[in-house]
Amino acid sequence: MDRAAVEAWVAGYERAWRAPGTERLADLFTADAGYLISPWAEPLIGLTSLADFWAGGRDGPGEAFTMETEVVAVDWPNAVVRVEVEYAKDEPSRWRDLWVLRFDGDGRCAWFEEWPFAPRQPNGH
Repeated sequence: MDRAAVEAWVAGYERAWRAPGTERLADLFTADAGYLISPWAEPLIGLTSLADFWAGGRDGPGEAFTMETEVVAVDWPNAVVRVEVEYAKDEPSRWRDLWVLRFDGDGRCAWFEEWPFAPRQPNGH
């Protein structure tokens, strides 16, 4: 997995989020993938849990948002991606994330860890 492969995976993730249904998740994630939506959450395990989360967490394929990404590091099988998303309807509307990813030998994500931050989010101090 090199930088170009990680960039292609991230582009596939965005296409899957924008597409109807959740069938594309199997192209991106392993069957038993772990998906951590914040550093303090219990991980979602498996495609069924991930599909349920996606179905409940988005407005559907017409959801208006922009997404900018930058692959920060790749050290097989791990990668770190900086993500900035702005949603048209949500509040907070802007998010900056770090994604910590671990891939299998087929280029599917076996572990997805998200560190989301919104403006004015308490910094814990």
